[in-house]
Amino acid sequence: MALHTGSSADHRLAVNALLGEADPVGTMRMAPPKHRLHHAPLPPHIAYQLIHDELMLDGNAKLNLATFVTTQMEPEADRLMAECADKNMIDKDEYPQTAELERRCVAILADLWHAPDPEQVVGCSTTGSSEACMLAGLALKRRWMRRNQDRYDAGARPNLVMGVNVQICWEKFCNFWEVECRLAPMEGERYHLDAESALALCDENTIGVVGVLGSTFDGSYEPIQQICAALDELQQRTGLDIPVHVDGASGGMVAPFLDPDLLWDFRLPRVASINTSGHKYGLVYPGVGWALWRDHEALPKELVFKVNYLGGEMPTFALNFSRPGAEVVAQYFNFLRLGREGYRAVQQSCRRVARHLAAEIEKLGSFRLLTRGDQLPVFAFTVADGVTAFDVFDVSRRLRERGWQVPAYTFPDNLTDLSVLRVVCRNGFTMDLADLLLADLARLLPELSRQPGPAQERGIQPESGFHH
Repeated sequence: MALHTGSSADHRLAVNALLGEADPVGTMRMAPPKHRLHHAPLPPHIAYQLIHDELMLDGNAKLNLATFVTTQMEPEADRLMAECADKNMIDKDEYPQTAELERRCVAILADLWHAPDPEQVVGCSTTGSSEACMLAGLALKRRWMRRNQDRYDAGARPNLVMGVNVQICWEKFCNFWEVECRLAPMEGERYHLDAESALALCDENTIGVVGVLGSTFDGSYEPIQQICAALDELQQRTGLDIPVHVDGASGGMVAPFLDPDLLWDFRLPRVASINTSGHKYGLVYPGVGWALWRDHEALPKELVFKVNYLGGEMPTFALNFSRPGAEVVAQYFNFLRLGREGYRAVQQSCRRVARHLAAEIEKLGSFRLLTRGDQLPVFAFTVADGVTAFDVFDVSRRLRERGWQVPAYTFPDNLTDLSVLRVVCRNGFTMDLADLLLADLARLLPELSRQPGPAQERGIQPESGFHH
């Protein structure tokens, strides 16, 4: 969130005199204010250089092991996105072929996720998984309201069941749309939702259960098949028909290629909808997401609006209106360019690096693994029992000195005594880079081990680097 500092000081950006083509002194006088509009335009090359120089302070995307978001695409994709930067995705009448590529992407995902009748699947692109989750949650709520209108009108409050490890957008959904957020806590060495904990929170007001295919906390898959089986049994006993939404923000573009026999998608009749982030393991720059529903029944028709815009009528069921079409075109480029075998090769490479890195970190002897990178190419680890000289926040801080961004964070309620480091292996993070990280980590351990104790014991507050 951008906050106004309230400062009245006239902070200005210093302009390099040598950027001026004729008058260096005059160029220096151009120094624009930082927090209000300059009285006159700047030459474009000067504006560019001022911003370019400041952005050098950002982290190196290659060394960013915190983010799931794609940081590298091929030059041809970059070129296509530049060509489409001026296209508004909502203007389907004006840009019909961009709209056609969106439809093709939905069809490809419907096939990838084993929709029983691809002709009946409805879906759309979004600005990311957060918007996609909002749409899926709205559909679940409206379906429940249809079936329980009398009780809802009488004051019954709908609830949504999920694990405490869900992405924050689900808690936002519940807050924004007045749904009770029922979070199953972590217990022991269970770091995500399971069938038993989901079932314990369900009742007649439950609009759905959210299963996460790839937890951001540790990279593990939630057992979608077992959750669906438990809800099937619940329906047989009580008549309660509770649908499942799969938040496949990351795993939805990993499991189809690396775990094809895993049952988590539309092959399970109880799965009503699925979302994924095209800008994560879909390999597209931010921001693009996808939301798909099994059929028209799963997406209540009152959520689909017919908009007459620029001479054409079109259905829309996204929260956003105007947004760029470039990311959708880039998604189709990847589907066309890579195919199944290409995606499998990329994701397998990521998993191979993650498993290698996890195994080698374990061999160092100072850490204990929570996960091993064998589901999402993501793993979490903490300091080993008996290590008292340093904690995960010290490790994260020292690695940052070498440019590595490895987030350290504390787990939620019930496991707040557990703090971990998490590594996300994305396309472009090679085995060579992994070995460089290992070398730096091994080099730091003797220094860390000589500390009298973790830095936070000496008054240095730990900074959580956990970002979804």
